[in-house]
Amino acid sequence: MPLRAPSILPLNRILAGDSIAIMRDLPAHSVDAVFADPPYNLQLGGELLRPNCSKVDACDDDWDKFADFAAYDSFTRDWLSAAKRILKPDGCLWVIGSYHNIFRVGSILQDLGFWILNDIVWCKTNPMPNFRGMRFTNAHETLIWASASPDAKPCFNYEAMKNMNDDKQMRSDWVLPICSGKERRRDKSGEKVHPTQKPEALLYRVLLSSTKPGDVILDPFFGSGTTGAVAKKLGRHFIGIDRDPAYIKHAEARIAEIPAAPQPSFLVTPAKREEPRIPFGTVLERGLLRPGDLLFDEKQRHRARIKADATLIASSRAGEVCGSIHKVGATVQGLPACNGWTFWCFETAGKLVPIDLLRQRIRAENTAQA
Repeated sequence: MPLRAPSILPLNRILAGDSIAIMRDLPAHSVDAVFADPPYNLQLGGELLRPNCSKVDACDDDWDKFADFAAYDSFTRDWLSAAKRILKPDGCLWVIGSYHNIFRVGSILQDLGFWILNDIVWCKTNPMPNFRGMRFTNAHETLIWASASPDAKPCFNYEAMKNMNDDKQMRSDWVLPICSGKERRRDKSGEKVHPTQKPEALLYRVLLSSTKPGDVILDPFFGSGTTGAVAKKLGRHFIGIDRDPAYIKHAEARIAEIPAAPQPSFLVTPAKREEPRIPFGTVLERGLLRPGDLLFDEKQRHRARIKADATLIASSRAGEVCGSIHKVGATVQGLPACNGWTFWCFETAGKLVPIDLLRQRIRAENTAQA
């Protein structure tokens, strides 16, 4: 059954107008996440040329120009305040920027009571070169991930991120290419639709890591519509805001091309702590292991024998120890705690395999029978 969001919100629409004014009109505590790619206030000083004298297509649009830092800070404080009001208590905010603005944004964000969870460094595999040779090549941008308050409990899909990273914890440095090739949206004349279009791969990680199917993500600077495109692919709702009719037109056409997301079961990675509890005794009852069988740690430094009541017996420095798979695993290592499911292994076909695979097998069988 598809997950639903509050019907009072303008879901999956792009609202035309000033983002601050529109956010102030939305219901308080109504969205699950905000992703913001605000103006960077690049302060470009004149035309930038390549060594062959061709012009660099940099962002010099009026919406990225501010009179001074005070004007930019006032703008930043206003949109962050409006965003904080519409966030649910356990909601989160993502904001991306460069060295031109991210430090000012981060300071104001903290002043307003947001709680910074992580800063993510997007390392670009194909950054624009520094043509003048006067500085380091600017090869990264920074994302700040923050909750609405220090007491909030924002969504974090840890297992999904670990799966995406070949079963290793996802780090805070994301190596991804900039938007180019067929992904770059262009108009009929071949010009870029938007000068700062972000790659879908970046938004994929952002939304998959910190939102759930059916959640509402608001993007107050919608631009070319990357947030909406990825939200639709992942079964999330979006609300976009932009003041430029041309951007809105292209974003709507882009999102309309995307097919509906699959059922939520294909979009969710259950957290391990939420999976059904399987006692070790069930493994014996199913005949997957037997009393008297030996278990080993991965490097075969420790061994234990299974008793009929699903306890283990092993030797340790303190002498013989008997108890649960967790207690015995901790004792033989001299540690205060241990996950026995991942520590202990059994031998099959000449290989050592974690007993956790037997637990997963039982869970799968139970689900199939339900």
